[in-house]
Amino acid sequence: MRSVAREHILECGDGVRLLGLHSTQAAETQRPLVVLMHGWEGNADSLYLLSLGSYLFARGFDVFRLNFRDHGPTHHLNREIFHSCRIAEVVGAVRAIQEEFSPPSLNLAGFSLGGNFSLRVAARAPQAGIRLDKVVAISPVLSPSNTLDVLQNGWFVYQRYFIAKWKNSLRIKQRLFPQEYDFSEILRYDNLSGMTDVMVRNYSDFPDLATYLDGYSIVGDVLSKLSVESHILLAADDPIIPVGDAGFLAKSPNLKLTVVPHGGHCGFFDTLNRESWADRLAARILGSPRG
Repeated sequence: MRSVAREHILECGDGVRLLGLHSTQAAETQRPLVVLMHGWEGNADSLYLLSLGSYLFARGFDVFRLNFRDHGPTHHLNREIFHSCRIAEVVGAVRAIQEEFSPPSLNLAGFSLGGNFSLRVAARAPQAGIRLDKVVAISPVLSPSNTLDVLQNGWFVYQRYFIAKWKNSLRIKQRLFPQEYDFSEILRYDNLSGMTDVMVRNYSDFPDLATYLDGYSIVGDVLSKLSVESHILLAADDPIIPVGDAGFLAKSPNLKLTVVPHGGHCGFFDTLNRESWADRLAARILGSPRG
């Protein structure tokens, strides 16, 4: 999959550009396309994305691995910084992929925050002129406020990991746009709540942290009008996504929920030397492109 991947810069509307990697089968006939979305501070080469992407590619799918703004080698593409409510540009990216490649079937699969984005894109797809077939969301963020609480008060390793990754991303952005950004206030914090609060107050249009977090929540009635077949996979032992939040998802005939006892966050390993159980489930959901 990686050996045939070609970079594409997508025009996503309002001057926003996002970078992705397109891998297509060496065949005359077009194949169904799966757009893969990584988690927060991941990128198109995150191991979980490569695992699912290569598994699907080996089964005949074309694969497009999308980088969100300021993820991977993309900090230079847009002046404004990333935040999780930038759904319009991700919708624009999926629409641009549809227009550029015209696949016979367009599908989404995302992990963690990427799963959250995938479901929000699905909810907006009809109005955006996007013809989606299926969506698979693995360990998606459901209630951002609850996830932030868990990260803030749970096992310190997870918070430290995301703090280090986010601070590195902010330093890259500041180095590229020194006249625009001085992140010294954010960088002084050693907790995600404080960092996010400063980001919201100084670099977003949201009045406060609670409003921002609610802006990308998918519980309540957000997914009530889904017209795309969508599947959520959760693990009861996920250390980041409280599985109880699934009880607050809207009831929709197009939304299917699978909860398994074990799997952690985006893990679902049943062996250590092959693809994950989640990869195989996603492939079964998406079906066989070879018919």
